[in-house]
Amino acid sequence: MDNSILTEHQECEHSTLSASSAHRWMHCTKSVRFTEGLKDSGSSYAEEGTRAHELCAWKVAELLKIPGVKKPGFNYDAATEECADSYAAFVAEKMEKKAAIFLEQRVDYSEYTAPGSFGTADCIIMAGGTLKIIDYKHGVGVPVSSEKNPQLMLYGLGAYDALKDLYDIKHVEMSIFQPRISNISTYSMDLETLLGAAEKEFKPKALEALADSGSFCAGDWCRFCKGKNICRERARVNLTIAREDFALPPELSNTEVAEILTKVDQIIAWCNDIKDYALDSALKGESFQGFKLVYGRSIRKYSDEEKVAELVKGEGLDPYQHKVLGITDMTKLLGKKRFEELLDGFVIKPEGKPTLVPESDKRPAMALSDFSEFTQS
Repeated sequence: MDNSILTEHQECEHSTLSASSAHRWMHCTKSVRFTEGLKDSGSSYAEEGTRAHELCAWKVAELLKIPGVKKPGFNYDAATEECADSYAAFVAEKMEKKAAIFLEQRVDYSEYTAPGSFGTADCIIMAGGTLKIIDYKHGVGVPVSSEKNPQLMLYGLGAYDALKDLYDIKHVEMSIFQPRISNISTYSMDLETLLGAAEKEFKPKALEALADSGSFCAGDWCRFCKGKNICRERARVNLTIAREDFALPPELSNTEVAEILTKVDQIIAWCNDIKDYALDSALKGESFQGFKLVYGRSIRKYSDEEKVAELVKGEGLDPYQHKVLGITDMTKLLGKKRFEELLDGFVIKPEGKPTLVPESDKRPAMALSDFSEFTQS
């Protein structure tokens, strides 16, 4: 196992039971064969995440003087660079004397799941008797927890399999670094617990998935499934929820409202996926009875901004809007050290708009005295 970036050939390979999709195939084993052959349409968010990972790997290599990692050949904004810099600093904190580090490393965990199973770990650190797995998340949606995270556990199993003859591994420490929503989560378990989970949970589910002998099961893991738009089970579950849980008496109790709240996001996500699928299909020539394609609303814009600016200047007027740079761009302009010296006392972080979340959310609850500020009369 070396600390070089994967070769182009390895990056193009695909694992049927990938670690990144483990949350899905562990719950919905039928989804593995169901999605075979389905095209992954991808998204701008996925591309953005891929580029952020490349930048993160280079930033770590640059900070820790790891050879063989090239600087990404694409442009990136100051905000993404700030995320990558903070990730590199986090990785550096996890390093110890004589520790070994491996970046963007392919790990094979077939021994603990099913043949041909592998994934790519963002960062693996072997320090003393502790195997450390660090995974970067660029998303701003749902906070990802490291606690018994199947993706990180599979990376841990693969790394253990590769390093067990070289190191006396006793513990596995798994970390999620999700900087855009300030989510840093670390969870540890002893090696025996991890191996036990492989035998009792991962391997049975993996073999069931490959044999296509399991069952469909809809849940939050559907979010990144290639078949989510056409899955009949997902449709059945969401339509059942809508019929049974929303057909309630005129006046709902708080208990009933709480029960509905646990399912609303799931239904909304499914409805939006269906709308996106139908629009994409219609643009390819397919038709849906009772619906037609039309141009949406649009706003006016200039056909040539430079020409507009030139003409307005000719009138003796300033065509540009001026405002103070944001914190990220200002930091880049001044440099981090000078920014802190000059402006640190002027940087504040106001509270965000109130939102209702499950009690499992790690953010502290608002104080009762804070409610009046947002209460509408």
